[in-house]
Amino acid sequence: MANSINTNRGALVALQTLNQTNKALETTQNRVNTGMKVSSAKDNGAIFAIATSQRAEMGAQDAVKQSLQRGQSIVDVALAAGETVVQALTELKSLAVAIQDATGDTATKLNNDFSAIVTEINTAITGAKFDGVNLFTDTTARSVTTNTSGGTFSLSTGAATHPITGAGADLNTVANRTAANVDAAINSFTGVLADFGTKSKSLERQLSFVGKLQDSLETGIGNLVDADLAKESARLTALQTKQQLGVQALSIANSSSSILLGLFR
Repeated sequence: MANSINTNRGALVALQTLNQTNKALETTQNRVNTGMKVSSAKDNGAIFAIATSQRAEMGAQDAVKQSLQRGQSIVDVALAAGETVVQALTELKSLAVAIQDATGDTATKLNNDFSAIVTEINTAITGAKFDGVNLFTDTTARSVTTNTSGGTFSLSTGAATHPITGAGADLNTVANRTAANVDAAINSFTGVLADFGTKSKSLERQLSFVGKLQDSLETGIGNLVDADLAKESARLTALQTKQQLGVQALSIANSSSSILLGLFR
């Protein structure tokens, strides 16, 4: 190409190259600063959309986890109260056996002790409440959310069988205070506790699954959008060097027109 003071092709090429280098350097610096190769839709629209969707899923899984944890707490509170009730029922059986042979003041004292323990049981049952839910007394069915698609897990279908009044004979009545009736109450109530224990373990397994699922989602998102910082660091150094060389090349190209002045001296 002929030498010209109007058109400096070398400077134009050097400028284009420098602009490309600056753009690549800006991209690499952004990846180093954020730790992400896709931090906005401009970087990669499809990957950004997928990552955003999966982040939303992770947020929804947090809500699922909270629901499961709430359910587990409700069941565990019922189990804790249930252990107290079982101990009390065991004492009631001993008293029931003693009452069968007792007369007079002895029978009265034994029945008073029996009544006191019945009161303790009622107190434990009434107090087995977490976040306003009592599986022993609530007549409303209770359930928790298990996944982001609307799945549920049933905690109860209604109030559980009461150990004093619901297992058969009402133990508040003195005439019903027999070992057989207490046995019936124990068997019925331990069946309820066994069901709660099974549900608590199930909730624990589901919580573990949700935690693993969230970890997998987080890893998957990272695979899509996270930058390889070692690679980007090396690229940054190379681009900085290339930028400096580009500036020098542009400077040389810009000085070419001044060289033409020497031809007219």
